[in-house]
Amino acid sequence: MSPPENPNGAGPAAPSDPAPPPQPPPAKSKGKKKDEKKDDDLSEEDLALKEQLELYVVRAQDADPGVQKLALESMRYCSLARLGFLVVWCCLSMFTFLVPAQICVLTTTILSHLSHHTHFMIDRRRITILLLVGLEHHAVQNLAGEIAQEFQKRQDDDMPIDALMELVQQIVSFHMKHNAEPEAVDLLMEVEDLDLLVEHVDSTNYKRTCLYLTSSSRYLPAPDDMLALDIAYTIYMKFEDLASALRIALLLDNKSMQYVKQVYTATDDLLLKKQFSYIIARHGLAMEIDDEITADDNDKEVLQEIVNNTKLSEGYLTLARDIEVMEPKSPEDIYKVHLIDGRGASSSLDSARQNLAATFVNAFVNAGFGQDKLMTALSDSSSSGASGNWLFKNKEHGKASAAASLGMILLWDTDSGLAQLDKYLHSNDSHVVAGALLGIGIVTCGVKNDCDPALAILMEYISKDDPNIRIGAILGLGIAYASSQKEELKTYLSTVLGDSQSTLEVLIFSAIALGLVFVGSCNEEIAQSIILALMERSEAELAEPIIRLLPVALGLLYLGKQESVEATAEVSKTFDEKIRKYCDVTLMSLAYAGTGNVLKVQKLLGICSQHLEKGETHQGPAVLGIALIAMAEELGAEMAVRSLERLLQYGEQNIRRAVPLALGILCISNPKVNVMDTLSRLSHDADADVSMAAIISLGLIGAGTNNARIAGMLRNLSSYYYKEAAHLFCVRIAQGFVHLGKGLLTLSPYHSDRFLLSPMALGGLVTVLHACLDMKSTILGKYHYILYIIVLAMQPRMLLTVDEDLKPLPVPVRVGQAVDVVGQAGRPKTITGFQTHSTPVLLAAGERAELATEKYIPLSSVLEGFVILKKNSEYHED
Repeated sequence: MSPPENPNGAGPAAPSDPAPPPQPPPAKSKGKKKDEKKDDDLSEEDLALKEQLELYVVRAQDADPGVQKLALESMRYCSLARLGFLVVWCCLSMFTFLVPAQICVLTTTILSHLSHHTHFMIDRRRITILLLVGLEHHAVQNLAGEIAQEFQKRQDDDMPIDALMELVQQIVSFHMKHNAEPEAVDLLMEVEDLDLLVEHVDSTNYKRTCLYLTSSSRYLPAPDDMLALDIAYTIYMKFEDLASALRIALLLDNKSMQYVKQVYTATDDLLLKKQFSYIIARHGLAMEIDDEITADDNDKEVLQEIVNNTKLSEGYLTLARDIEVMEPKSPEDIYKVHLIDGRGASSSLDSARQNLAATFVNAFVNAGFGQDKLMTALSDSSSSGASGNWLFKNKEHGKASAAASLGMILLWDTDSGLAQLDKYLHSNDSHVVAGALLGIGIVTCGVKNDCDPALAILMEYISKDDPNIRIGAILGLGIAYASSQKEELKTYLSTVLGDSQSTLEVLIFSAIALGLVFVGSCNEEIAQSIILALMERSEAELAEPIIRLLPVALGLLYLGKQESVEATAEVSKTFDEKIRKYCDVTLMSLAYAGTGNVLKVQKLLGICSQHLEKGETHQGPAVLGIALIAMAEELGAEMAVRSLERLLQYGEQNIRRAVPLALGILCISNPKVNVMDTLSRLSHDADADVSMAAIISLGLIGAGTNNARIAGMLRNLSSYYYKEAAHLFCVRIAQGFVHLGKGLLTLSPYHSDRFLLSPMALGGLVTVLHACLDMKSTILGKYHYILYIIVLAMQPRMLLTVDEDLKPLPVPVRVGQAVDVVGQAGRPKTITGFQTHSTPVLLAAGERAELATEKYIPLSSVLEGFVILKKNSEYHED
């Protein structure tokens, strides 16, 4: 590139041209010496360049616009050819004298290159000039970075920042007008003034801004994460995007109920309030609709019915009928023995254990359908005779699981369920009565009723002498009222917990029930009751494997509450050494579950790296804790999978036994190929505990997906372990999980486009996983009914659109793989590889749906579960 002509018009610019730069005023002699010394340090080439640039600065101030343009062209050539101190110095000198109106696009280019390629601080006036002339985006980005550094410096030096904040306002305004919302948010986070964002968002960019805020909140430390969500909530409320504001409100635990009521009272539209109620019902929040939300009694009743989840069974069966899967399935339909080669086809193992496995498979596969071929069929030769007989094909505590399975089959249908279970309450067999009581809890799980029939029935049996009946009633209450924080239950169950006459089993299940009912409540009274129960245990009782569920019950009270657990964790350090470390690790892992806290993951990895003395078991919960914390977001989950691979290679045996379960919770109802392959490998491990955990986890990752590959793996495993009763039982349970609800249900605790985490669902999963850490004593022993606690996480993975009268309304929707559009300008596509279906439809893990018609407007931005559609008044048929 050749230099442009001299602005004087006499060939290339030269230092000897007329009109030399104005001489600076005489300075003190000391300053003169410094300047001379500075000039002496420059080479001849640099001196020539300096004089040339000074000349361009003078010419740029000429009255003739043509001369100005030539000077700036020459200066641009210099800035591109040689970026250094001289160019910066001269260019900044020029901008000190110029006014904004005199600066053209060439000036922008020069400063753009300077700011992009060199790091220098710019004073307030120059930044103002830059913004006024519409500087290139990457230059403003660079300036924002410089301001963030200057802010930090001034904070450290305790200097005023008012002038700096004025500049921040201008830069944020520039970013928001130029589709650069992430940069604006980042700058305001750096200068710790995120509140400024609210006044700069408008109706065109608020969605992108809030999406960035909510996504980045997962990576921010406390309390910045809650502040980001709070600002997002304020912005959604400002633009009346109330359904999105409600989701943020449910995420903000400490202000949840206050914000939920604000969302309800912000509109008079009853349809919108019905949609809010569907979202709350899906989340599992126990809420009373009061006069503040709506004054009309009829409206109040309608909203309360939706919040109570009474429509769930009806919607689920609508989906089943539409997909044509109403036909009941028998365990044999799931095992597909005819596909197995030879040896596994006819097993001669303990028939009672096989029948127990069949009971669970039957319950999981036909969950919520109200009919099956074992418990509800009148008679059928292929399913071993009349339904009443199936109960007695199980031994002792097996009968309890068989009776309770009826509750699973009639799930969410309280009227029919309670009627059919009632006959078993009059049985002379205590195991059958216990199972029926547990079944009552299961059938009313997640569905509330103003009459509280479950409470009325189960409370009668809590104080019975038979421990089996007491456990059935107590666990039934825990499942029926999970996450409801019902005060009556606190009184009754705390009394059982403090009763010295209670057996260890009754005491533990009372604690678990309290933990489930008050999950995430940080209730100090219950915590003290459980702590006291732990402290009073004898040496012999502390040696019992099931005692480990007591720390889990304590941890459930603080599920996801982070620092709130610290006082209880300190108290746990005073426990007996046999349980102390186990309790400490369990409390930490549950308190930070679903938070993605990297520091806690590192701490748990540190615990896993220790070589322990024989008999210590606290590394198992540490491994589960890594998965529970890291499951919060996709990146963390992927990193956790890699870390768990390393633990498999280098960890102790008790760590290896927990790794499959950790992989199971990380990818629950989401069969990722790499995790599937790892678990398939581990299912043939030489250690029986590792292989059984891997088999159960294969079921968990494929739960409710009908995944053909996992189903094939499990069939092969049933053939491989045909002589191993325990392994075969685990294979059957896993097969039941994979075909959960005939492929219509999910166990994932996340919903609303993986944005919200249901504490009730996670509480159920955590309890089952901790029980699986020692399967031989729990699931494979007499406590197999613990598996039914997983019902807390079972939800239909559906999209059901309804009209304004809440009747199913079939509409075309596009279902495809979700695309992450955070930080992208404009309106990018949110799904890819989609197919168009008519509702109701199934949504797999990682899938998203969007309406394929403009005839209706959805009242929720996330199309999941029940979505109300309103007719679009502006739509006209072609």
